[in-house]
Amino acid sequence: MTLEGINFTQISEFLLLGLSEDPKQQQLLFILFLSMYLVTGLGNLLIILAIVTDTRLHNPMYFFLANLASVDICFTTTTIPKMLVSHVTGYKGISYTGCLTQMFFFIWFICIDSFLLGAMAYDRYAAICHPLHYTTSVTPLVCFLLVAASWTAALGNALVHTVLMARLSFCNHNRVPHFFCDVSPLLKLVCSDTSLINAVLNTVGALPLFIPFIGILVSYTNIFAAVLRIPSTKSKQKAFSTCGSHLSVVSLFYGTLIGVYFSPMSSHTAQKDTAAAVMYTVVTPMMNPFIYSLRNNDMKGALGALFSRKPAFIL
Repeated sequence: MTLEGINFTQISEFLLLGLSEDPKQQQLLFILFLSMYLVTGLGNLLIILAIVTDTRLHNPMYFFLANLASVDICFTTTTIPKMLVSHVTGYKGISYTGCLTQMFFFIWFICIDSFLLGAMAYDRYAAICHPLHYTTSVTPLVCFLLVAASWTAALGNALVHTVLMARLSFCNHNRVPHFFCDVSPLLKLVCSDTSLINAVLNTVGALPLFIPFIGILVSYTNIFAAVLRIPSTKSKQKAFSTCGSHLSVVSLFYGTLIGVYFSPMSSHTAQKDTAAAVMYTVVTPMMNPFIYSLRNNDMKGALGALFSRKPAFIL
């Protein structure tokens, strides 16, 4: 099949069709997503403040959690405000440059999330499987390097995808059946050869998701084996409780991502992909603060202390 006769053009603007074109549904979606966005921002901000202000939480596990909360705020801010503005103004357009910029930050933050979840699994592995060496193996320097490596590796991956996307030519059709600029729906509008970017997506692009995911599986396999060898039932329950929150977040995050990006293309529909995208771009970042605060006694204590603290201006 050749591409002769197809009208190539340099698209200057894309139209993000969003979740619905029904005005009544759009009003409901605006209220729903605005509420979820505010809850996500407030919840993750409270997690950060609790960790910063409570010295009992100044350890590697909560250092990673504070970074995860920060990235989740950035992650949702990349997509949701633009969608909310479109609902208010009725203007669904986004410039070509703005679309690629949104895609870049979306890929960057989602990859950081993946790396941080892997770092948190390593922290739990070291604490449970090698408790005597924990303070020497998970030092502040190691934690800082893991976070810095997460940001740097994710940045490189986002740059590769954005540069490759910028080299492609788009047809006259510029309607994107999504609420933000994601790689998959944009590729459906491309008229030029996509073999290179598809190859990168299936190899380099998959590494920031698969490497941490494999690390998490290996870490928890060793953790479960170590916990089962503990004779005390109370100690077993304590060990599992420290991992329960992280496992819940991992299940939410990777479950939807794998369903969207690594399922057969024949099973993809615009509605299915958009619904799954809502899960990992909105629902998961919103649920993370609740999962970590409700299942963690230390976090509940820190949040309680944060709320009971008197404002500085009260004598």
